[in-house]
Amino acid sequence: MPFSDSRLIDGVALWCEALTSRVSNGRPALFCDRDGVIVEEVGYLGKPEDVRIIPAAASLIRAANDRGIRVVVVTNQSGIGRGYFGWEDFRAVQGRMVEELARSGAEIDLVVASAHHEAGGGVFASEAHRWRKPGPGMILLAREKLNVDLRASLIVGDKLSDLEAGHAADIGNGLLVRTGHGEDAVRNLASAFFGRMKVSVAADASGALAWLETIA
Repeated sequence: MPFSDSRLIDGVALWCEALTSRVSNGRPALFCDRDGVIVEEVGYLGKPEDVRIIPAAASLIRAANDRGIRVVVVTNQSGIGRGYFGWEDFRAVQGRMVEELARSGAEIDLVVASAHHEAGGGVFASEAHRWRKPGPGMILLAREKLNVDLRASLIVGDKLSDLEAGHAADIGNGLLVRTGHGEDAVRNLASAFFGRMKVSVAADASGALAWLETIA
């Protein structure tokens, strides 16, 4: 039987889940990729027992919570599109991540995930779907849900496609971390174009703490 869940908002390949009732009210938000930024990169994470929180990310999310900055996870999940695991597994992984972050006093406000991929099967097949990063769709949906000021916001990623999605959505600040796939991304950073986005590089998500200090 096909998987059915109200959080799968298009019924197929786009997950959107509000974990709190808070909105941004025109303030900036912290956007984070999941694998390689918040949790350790393991390659197609489909089992909750494989979730390992990166401590710097937990500290950053907690600091954003303390400042009233909404935290949004935007994640490509091609493992679903490729048939490696399903949305039920994604939900279980998300649940474990939320539990582990809570142990550090950290809380995510919104999760958006896309299962589209050029190598995906059937309804998941799409080379450049607007929802999948580097497309801006997931970020723009979050803006709609939370009333976010994207120009003042920050996106943290370990791939150039994370920052490219932020640029496409007109996010003003990008942070490329060296965790996950970050070392490869940093090597290719000079060849990328991000227009007006201010881009920086850090060892891990703690590099975004300086941006938080600028938020009134």
